[in-house]
Amino acid sequence: MAPTIPEDPAAGDTGAAARPHRAVRSFVARAGRMTTAQERAWRELWPRFGIEDDARPLDFEALFGRDAPRTLEIGFGNGEALVALAAAHPEEDFLGIEVHRPGVGHLMLRAEALGLANLRVASRDAVEILGARVPDASLDAVLLYFPDPWPKKRHHKRRIVQPGFVELVARKLKTGGRFRLATDWQPYAEQMLEVLSASAAFENECGTGYSPRPASRPLTRFESRGQRLGHEVWDLSFTKP
Repeated sequence: MAPTIPEDPAAGDTGAAARPHRAVRSFVARAGRMTTAQERAWRELWPRFGIEDDARPLDFEALFGRDAPRTLEIGFGNGEALVALAAAHPEEDFLGIEVHRPGVGHLMLRAEALGLANLRVASRDAVEILGARVPDASLDAVLLYFPDPWPKKRHHKRRIVQPGFVELVARKLKTGGRFRLATDWQPYAEQMLEVLSASAAFENECGTGYSPRPASRPLTRFESRGQRLGHEVWDLSFTKP
């Protein structure tokens, strides 16, 4: 998955000699092994589906050739859920962010096979893209499904769902926009609920607790396997009022 979370300055640094901020990443970038087909996707399909690195804000109407509801998924893995959503809702536009190159290749191959015209992908740090390239109040929904839970306590600072990230998402959503999350790690679900409930930028669609699994969220192979193993999943759905 793809985001970077700013870290507090190191304790003890003062004055002009202070070290610059370091970024605490919520992901470990692994190159992974690509299949021949995924390598072809990067060569041949990236110009069609990919968003090149650039400093300019994205122009979604130019990118998709129309003005339509827009959903962003952060850390889409192999793209299973995102492709299913784009195929089921051709009247909407979808943008995915993922740093795992084989996963991006897999998504592009599926998008090509299904003839999807409403799907684009970026392959770099999601927080950088949100902060620098996604215009404020331009998204109708942001999806964050099964982010890395970083279960060890010393790694909790790497979890993407932190107050600063939540406020960033809120700025990018339109009024009435939704932020939907899911995790199969209960301690992380509790943190997500706590952080989002404390944000003045969001309201919990379910009052004070977790959401029932939305019918709109595709059931991926990852989640199906977890269900067979008895893993519980916690969904959250918040709205920008």
